[in-house]
Amino acid sequence: MKIEPLLPSQPGWAVYAAEAPAGQPPAAPRLPLAFEPFLFLTPAHQALQAHGQPVLALYLEDPTAGRTVAQFFVVPDGAGPGLARSPGQASFGGVQLAPGLPLAALHLLLDAAEAALRQRQQHTLEVRSYADCYDPAGAATQAEALRQRGYAEVLAEQNYYLTTARDYVTHLRPNERRALRKLQHTGLVIEQEPPLVLPWAYEFMQACRRERQQAPLSLSLERVQALFRAFPRQHVLLSVREPSGEWAALAVAIQASPGVLYNFYLASPLRLRKLSPALLLYQGLHTFAQATGCHLVDLGTSTLPSGRPNTSLLDFKRRLGGVGSWRLTWRKRL
Repeated sequence: MKIEPLLPSQPGWAVYAAEAPAGQPPAAPRLPLAFEPFLFLTPAHQALQAHGQPVLALYLEDPTAGRTVAQFFVVPDGAGPGLARSPGQASFGGVQLAPGLPLAALHLLLDAAEAALRQRQQHTLEVRSYADCYDPAGAATQAEALRQRGYAEVLAEQNYYLTTARDYVTHLRPNERRALRKLQHTGLVIEQEPPLVLPWAYEFMQACRRERQQAPLSLSLERVQALFRAFPRQHVLLSVREPSGEWAALAVAIQASPGVLYNFYLASPLRLRKLSPALLLYQGLHTFAQATGCHLVDLGTSTLPSGRPNTSLLDFKRRLGGVGSWRLTWRKRL
């Protein structure tokens, strides 16, 4: 592992940076974190992101407080054309920071990141941030710092979430509420499935996507199984089963932060389109989130491969009672 020298610091702050070879976990922070890290922004998860490149880990330290107050994982492009990314291969990256961290401190961390990338012949940095509902104040501080540094906002994705402080059924639109009542009289049941059934669940979800002419699942079965093994408490497989025992819907959800349950994959066959068992599955996700202490269920973005919004899916999330937020992607020529 290559350790960078400490960069010139401002009073009270210092940057620690280290690069780990491809396939090895990035360096952990030297001082305890002053915040609970998002799952995707932990060295253990970074090590499982199969991009085949080294990972540059940067930590902003407050030696006086004895805490790490911000962190940033960046993946340089070693094969060309020199487009460094955060994340390497995950739903989001970006800088996670302690509450109340001032802009000046964040600029120090970004100065170090950009300088390190230029030394590695990187010409561009792209940052796909977490949705602002994960940390509204932190997302706003990061966005302001990136704007001040000349980053361009290249993609703004609408992101919806359910808050567990609100009753799921009460906030459904009338049509969805009636449909859910019908579902509850069909004998369908919500279950938490064991990881043992992942191969069959994966094929079920792939088949649902094929018949709907959607893109294949973004991760291989082996990657999904590896994540369940590495983070068993943060991954859950929920299903809706018909009275016959057949699956009517399946969801893979991830506790992406201590307070957020992220709906990663969800699928249901076309033959049940009019019945809409996904309504019952979302209720199961909402209930599971409440039971595990999460304050919101992240329904994710709804962006087509073209980069345009999937308006029908966005409308469905609004009918579920989803609350809107944004997930922004930034880019800068270094």
